[in-house]
Amino acid sequence: MPTSPSDPADPPRAARPASGPSTSTSVSTSPSPSAEPVDLAVVGAGPAGLAAAVAGAALGLSVTVLDAGERPGGQFYRRPAPGLGAARPEALHHDWAAFATREAALRAHESAGRITCLPLHHVWTVTPSEGAWTLHAVAGHAPEERAAAVTARAVLIATGAYERQLPFPGWTLPGVVGAGGAQAMLKGGLVLPGRRVVVAGSGPLLLAVAGSLAAAGATVPAVVEAAAYTAYAGRAATLLRNPGKLLEAATYGGALARHHVRLLTRHAVTEAHGTGRIEAVTVARLDRDWRPLPGTARRIPCDALAVGHGLVPQLELATGLGCATRPGPDGTTALVLDAEQRTSVPGIWSAGETGGIGGAGLALTEGELAAHSVAAALRPQRPAPGGGARVARLVRRRARLRAFADAMAAAHRPGEGWTGWLRDDAVVCRCEEVPAGPIREAVGDLGARDARTVKLLTRAGMGWCQGRMCGPAVAALAGQEPAADRRPLSCPVPLRHLAELPPADR
Repeated sequence: MPTSPSDPADPPRAARPASGPSTSTSVSTSPSPSAEPVDLAVVGAGPAGLAAAVAGAALGLSVTVLDAGERPGGQFYRRPAPGLGAARPEALHHDWAAFATREAALRAHESAGRITCLPLHHVWTVTPSEGAWTLHAVAGHAPEERAAAVTARAVLIATGAYERQLPFPGWTLPGVVGAGGAQAMLKGGLVLPGRRVVVAGSGPLLLAVAGSLAAAGATVPAVVEAAAYTAYAGRAATLLRNPGKLLEAATYGGALARHHVRLLTRHAVTEAHGTGRIEAVTVARLDRDWRPLPGTARRIPCDALAVGHGLVPQLELATGLGCATRPGPDGTTALVLDAEQRTSVPGIWSAGETGGIGGAGLALTEGELAAHSVAAALRPQRPAPGGGARVARLVRRRARLRAFADAMAAAHRPGEGWTGWLRDDAVVCRCEEVPAGPIREAVGDLGARDARTVKLLTRAGMGWCQGRMCGPAVAALAGQEPAADRRPLSCPVPLRHLAELPPADR
């Protein structure tokens, strides 16, 4: 992920700390889970996981939610720490009511003992266990972290997504942050990445980020969108079936107009400049394949750049289980899911971005639908009153939102020519500091035809992030479509935790 700035700007106007105590609360750490299997273990407390947990508990299931964060909400509903005393954290979010309603229900079910919340639990693998599943997690903060395990009859994977970054010269400068990272700084820390922030990349997230930054007091000289919105023209029927999405886009457009933010479509930041910190970016017009057009470059002064090219489903846990995947219309890889959110592995469900990037509304719908499916599978003799009609409505809503998500993904899919931004000395793999030149040499002179071979020859992708950031770029330079790796560990695990595993789980 691009580096965070060393001197973030002042707290934004939209959420200045208020005097007096905070009204925010956090999920309390629950006791160690019992060996008795719960009905449903939910991995991830973002929109999909939250909706699934609440719906599952309402349907009579015993539910345990494991999440890497301290409080539910995931990346989408990230909130300031209670100690910051934010006056109106909801001002930084879209559709806050959808989250607040479900969080209140989560608290009620937790108090009644129907849901157990386990925050700060990083699930690193799931193993079969006598007709059930055991979820192994690293719990707590280092160095006091400990091993934890939960056994469940069914598992819902709602691990969300992370940002897709396409490298360019200068992207390692301080002050260059991910577009989602800039939004996380604002929502979670009440700080801006800079005072004059260019927002660039591709995808609808850029509009939301630019609007939030501008409303919070930053100057946003431009939103630099590599795709063209004319790509939506052939999907008029899909757009009309989703009037809420059109209204949302109009709202973002109005916010940009109020703050005098320029929208440059079919343009890209092809280089960042600065000594010690970003000072300006070069922006160039692109052709239809995202190749920079000669003679169109211009400089825009800035002290921060928020850049991202959409999201990538986080699949390590699912692919480690052997869940089947499919190529998405945006060039990423997503899980294969049936009409009831079941993966190809019996007993494993999934919802949200893991099935393809689609936003919070789709994730909420899929999470609730998955809970109904799990309840029907575990307790077929106890159908929920009115459940059939509710499921039918959820299925229709999911189909409508998924069609819009696919149209959006196709419109903003990176063109093959973006690698023309990269000089041979431009860093591609930040962790191992591998520039584009050696990768091109591995492909052109040493016969590498896939990202794995490039990794073995250059170390690109062998660092701390394990290719999450550089993977799409390395695959593109190798002439390969990105593919999900099957890994035994979905996150770093202390060796002592592995040594403590039962022999059957090793």
